Amino acid sequence: MFQVAAPLNTRVAKNVILFLGDGMSVATLAATRTYLGNRHGYSGEELKLSFEAFPYTGLAKTYCVDNNVADSACSGTAYLSGVKANSGTVGLSGAVRKGDCEAQRTGKHSVTGVMDWAQRVGKATGVVTTTRVTHATPAAAYAHSADRRWESDADVPAGVHCEDIASQLVRGSVGSKIDVVLGGGRRNFYPDTEKDTDGVSGHRKDKKNLIKEWMKKKESLGAKPKYVHDKKGLMKLNETQFNSVLGLFSSEHMPYHLEANEDVYPTLTEMTLKAIDVLKKKKEGFFLFVEGGRIDTAHHETKARKALDETAELAKAVEAAMKEVDPEDTLIVVTSDHSHTMTYNGYSKRGSDILGFVNKQNASDSLPYTTLSYATGPGYKTNDNNYLRHNLLDDDLSSANYTYPSLFPLGRETHGGEDVAVFARGPWAHLFTGNYEQNYLPHALAFAACIGDGFTACNSQYSF
Repeated sequence: MFQVAAPLNTRVAKNVILFLGDGMSVATLAATRTYLGNRHGYSGEELKLSFEAFPYTGLAKTYCVDNNVADSACSGTAYLSGVKANSGTVGLSGAVRKGDCEAQRTGKHSVTGVMDWAQRVGKATGVVTTTRVTHATPAAAYAHSADRRWESDADVPAGVHCEDIASQLVRGSVGSKIDVVLGGGRRNFYPDTEKDTDGVSGHRKDKKNLIKEWMKKKESLGAKPKYVHDKKGLMKLNETQFNSVLGLFSSEHMPYHLEANEDVYPTLTEMTLKAIDVLKKKKEGFFLFVEGGRIDTAHHETKARKALDETAELAKAVEAAMKEVDPEDTLIVVTSDHSHTMTYNGYSKRGSDILGFVNKQNASDSLPYTTLSYATGPGYKTNDNNYLRHNLLDDDLSSANYTYPSLFPLGRETHGGEDVAVFARGPWAHLFTGNYEQNYLPHALAFAACIGDGFTACNSQYSF
C-alpha cells in the first residue's frame, strides 16, 4: 500500500547516506533473512532486512573496464566517482592500468567523486568502515592510487615514488577535509619504530606518525579534532566540542562481530550513529559513506556464518540511521560493490537451519550436502577413500570459523559477476529503480543533492 499511496519526493536531499555491503550478493541477503529468522524463532524466509523495506529498488552492473568480475577498487571508483575503472585501481580512470605509478603521479587521470562534490558545497563528510580505512572500498572515497595495495609507504615497491593511500587521507585535497573517519587500519598511520595502543608495531617506513599529522592538519584548517582508539573513547566523545573525528580501533581490519570484544570495539551501528551525531551539526547537511566490509572477507574465507552475521550488522546500522534522520530531506541508498560465489540451494523444509544440511535428501553419492556452498575457495576437501566426496558429517558446522564446501580449490574464494541490488529511500529515491551501470549511482546521488558540476535537480531546465 505504501508504494500506491506515497507521492514522489522531489525535494533536494540535504543529507545523503550511502551504505555499502562489501560482497553483499542477493544470495547473501536471502540467506541472512533466514539466518535471523532461525535466531529469533521464525522460519525466516518471510522476513525483510531493514533496507529491504525501502520503497525503491534496482540492479547495478558491476564489471570493471578490464575484467568481467569486479574487485572492490574498480567498483568503488564506479559507485563513488561515476567512472568505470580497471581492476586494482582506485580513483583513476580506465586509462590507468594497475601498478602504473607514473600515470597516477601525473594526475591527468584522477577522477573526482561524491565526497569531493559534497565538500565543495560546504557539506560535512564522513567515512565509516569495519575494514582498514585505507582498504580499497573506503580509499575510493578520497584517494587516487594505481594499486589498491599501496595502503602505506611500506607497501609501495622500492623505486616507485607514488603517494600511499594513508598519506592521501591525511594530506590529500579530499581526504584531509573528511570530518569523520572511523574504522581499522591503525598500523598504516604509525612508523615501524613505534607501537600502537595494542602494542603492535606500525607499518610505515618513512617514520611519519600520520595520526599526529592529522591532528595538526585539522587544527590548521580551523577544525576541532579528536582522535580515539577504542569504543570507550568513541562513546564518550562529546560531539558539541569536536567537529572532526579520527577513530582507528584496530591495527588491521576490525574483528568480526561474532568474535569482537564488545567492551573494546564499537559496532558498525555505534560508529554510524556517532558519525551522524557529529556530521548533522553542519547546516549545509552531510554525505556519509558506511561500509560493512567484513561480509566480503568472510565470503573470501567461505565462512558463511560470519558473512551472514556481518550482513545482519549492516542491516542494524541502516535501521538505526533511519531513526536519526528525516526521510523527507535525507536520501539513504544501500547497495553492494560486487557479488560472491555463495549459492543457496536444495529443497529444505521452511525454517530449516540455513547454515546446516539440506534436510530432504542426500546427494547422489549418498552423502549429505549443505544449503550454502561456494563455487571456489578454501572449503574444498578431498577424501582419498575410493575417491568419495568428503563426508560433511565429520565437520563442525556450528563453528563460526567453519569453511563451507567449495567446488574448486582456491586459497581465497573469488567474487561473483552478477548484478547487485540497490535499495533507496528519501528524496529522488525513485531514480534508483531499474537496471543500470554501477557508475550511474554517484550521478543519481549528485542529482538528488545538487552537488557536482553535472545535471542536478537544482540546475535542471525541467519542472518536477
